[in-house]
Parts: sequence; C-alpha cells; structure tokens
Amino acid sequence: MSLLSKLFGKAPARTVEIESSGDRFEVGSGATILERALAEGIAYPHDCTVGTCGSCRSRLISGKVEAITPFGYTLSREELDAGYILACQALPRSDLVLDVEIGGSASEEIIRQPAAFTGASELTHDIKRVALKVDKPIHYKAGQYANIHWGDGAIHRSYSFADAPAPGGTLEPGFFVRHVPGGQFTDRLFGGTLASETLEIDGPHGNFWLREGKGPILCIAGGSGLAPLLSLLQDAANRRVRRDCILLFGGRGARDLYAAEAIAAIRSGWTASFDYWPILSEEQNPQYRHGFVTAYVAQALERLGPGAQGYMCGPPPMIDAGIHAFSEAGIGLPDIHYDKFTDASTGA
Repeated sequence: MSLLSKLFGKAPARTVEIESSGDRFEVGSGATILERALAEGIAYPHDCTVGTCGSCRSRLISGKVEAITPFGYTLSREELDAGYILACQALPRSDLVLDVEIGGSASEEIIRQPAAFTGASELTHDIKRVALKVDKPIHYKAGQYANIHWGDGAIHRSYSFADAPAPGGTLEPGFFVRHVPGGQFTDRLFGGTLASETLEIDGPHGNFWLREGKGPILCIAGGSGLAPLLSLLQDAANRRVRRDCILLFGGRGARDLYAAEAIAAIRSGWTASFDYWPILSEEQNPQYRHGFVTAYVAQALERLGPGAQGYMCGPPPMIDAGIHAFSEAGIGLPDIHYDKFTDASTGA
C-alpha cells in the first residue's frame, strides 16, 4: 500500500481476471466486482444487482473478497463451500482470479416500451396467465424474463416468458403470475384492476437458458416457476434437441398442477425420452408421487443416466434443496442452473 493510501485510508485498486474469457479490469476502493465489470463493458451475468437472485455467482479461484452482505443469504452451503461469491456484493481485498460464464446469454438489445394488457386466464386457484401486447418485437432466449412496470413506471416486477421465442420476435408475450397477498402487482391482477394501469415492459433479461450438451436434462419447477421451463422445453422441442429429459413439478395438492396440455405437446414433439413427474407435498393422491419435489432428484438421475444437467425454477428453499440433492447425486455446480423466484418478502 502506498503512503498516500495509508494516510487517507484508501485501499489500492485490485486487478480482477476472468479465467474463462481472459478479461482483466481494475476495481477501485469501495467498488464491487460487478459494477466495475459492467463499467468496462464486460457482459458479466447479473439481474438484481442487490444480492438476491444469484445470477452473478462466480467461483473465486484465488484472492480475497469482503462481502457487503453475507453471500449465504442467497448462495447454498454447497456453493459457499465450493468458493462461490456474489460479484454484486463483493469488494476485492487482493488481486483476484474468477471463474464465471461471460457473455453467454446472446440476448438481443434490451428494449423498454409500452405494453397493453390484453387479458388473463386462470391456470390454478392462485396462478394466472397474463397476456400483453407490444409494438416492437421482443427477441428473448427461452428461459429469460422481462420487467413489467406500472403506475409512474418506477415500480416493476420480473416475470419469465412462458412460451418459446417466436422466430421473428414476440409481439404478444405471456407470463405466469402467482398471487401473493399484499403484492402490489398481483393484488391488482387478481383484483381485476390491472387493465386500468399504464404498463411498460423491458427485456429480455436473465441468464437462465439451456446450455449446450448431449447428456440428459433434469428440470424441476414449483409454482409459477413452470413458465421458464415450459419456454425452454418448448424451444428445445422446436429445435429438435435430442436429449433425454425428466420434468419434476411440485405442488401441495392436485389443485396446484396445471399446463397438462402444454406438457403433453412437448412430450409428443420430443425427439428422445421425455417423462413428467407431478409430485404433491401435502395431499396423498394415488395418481401422483408424494413428498418434496427435490426428494426425487436421485431417482430421476438414476433413470436418466450419467452426464445430466440440472435446471430449476421456483422459490429459494426449493432451489437450495435442489442444489443439495444434485450435489449429493454427483452433479457438479457448473452443471446446475437455476432461477430463484422471490415473492412478497421482497415486495412482489
């Protein structure tokens, strides 16, 4: 540390190297890894920027960081033990070498534009499909999401696209929205007042998509987390992706199950083996498996065979339990991909 730094208590800039891409940049005192990477024009994966989504998780190969907020609020024990950090909450305390997937989403330009609410249809007792219409086509990758703004535009909520991308871009995006009592957006939707709101949409966002590979796919969804997985699987079926797949969907009871026709259509167009396992955690029903959905990870992976990738969308406890189950079954963290869905606890 220089004499000037000692006098004024300012730490020197630290060098951060991204091993996979070769990118190098300097992070000054008080700046996070993510904000400096973005300022340098590096396509660093991120969504929320406040340490809740986990999109910017990166493996620390060498060096030391200080966490603004504890990484354990978002990352699982397995991720922490493997050396993962959150770039949006990490202040370098030495030069660093990181492992993170840079620029992999291949998203088109993010566009913000007016959106017209064209209707909602009931999927379950607490989930509706919301339909919007826009003037400029949205080019998204299956699995990504958009932000929906209302009122003065300062408030927004994030929802995943529920359909496979259209070849020329999507003009009528659809989303699955679960009712969260007290939620500013969902109370309007389920109360029937959303049609009177002035809406805007921006997107696409997100780093959840089907990675390249030839091995099998195990997908796990809970609640409205089925939306991005349906988008991902519909798109894969359209592209004739030939990989064995099992889709696990967890609900409390039979009334929480939905999208049977969409899943059947995916199965009919799938070019390899495709299984769907609906699982109920509370209701005992002879038609369905019983228990927590993540308890079936090992059984499903045994059925699929080696080399599997895992894809999960749903509430944080399900994601954390899923990471543990995949890890216990021998699936490495780089092959586990997820999108954590938050709710009223974060202002849904």
